[in-house]
Amino acid sequence: QVQLVESGGGLVQAGASLRLSCAASGRTFSSYTFSTVVMGWFRQAPGKEREFVAAISWSGITTDYADSVKDRFSISRDSAKNTVYLQMNSLKPEDTAVYFCALGRSPGGNPSGSRSFYNYWGQGTQVTVSS
Repeated sequence: QVQLVESGGGLVQAGASLRLSCAASGRTFSSYTFSTVVMGWFRQAPGKEREFVAAISWSGITTDYADSVKDRFSISRDSAKNTVYLQMNSLKPEDTAVYFCALGRSPGGNPSGSRSFYNYWGQGTQVTVSS
């Protein structure tokens, strides 16, 4: 199995920063060829569909971002800690959502913005940005 545990959410004012973390673990995760692993962040606001935020190849070489966060958010990973981060700067009230970490795999390990690509999901962490 694969376990994904998010942390780092909270309540902040507009313009502030937060860093989310996602720790991956499990026997199945440890058996993966890491060049095939892709980690993604999605978010879901009340009454809205879950949407793509950012993704990264496990190598860290390739990243992808939603246009709405491209200039403000940064995704990275620490392979030694099996952890992926989402650095969120210049937060806006419209960034308020539950943020989910996800894991998917492909032969090339290229990031994907499609929800269906990801097989494992964390429980989510709440981010609330007040105006």
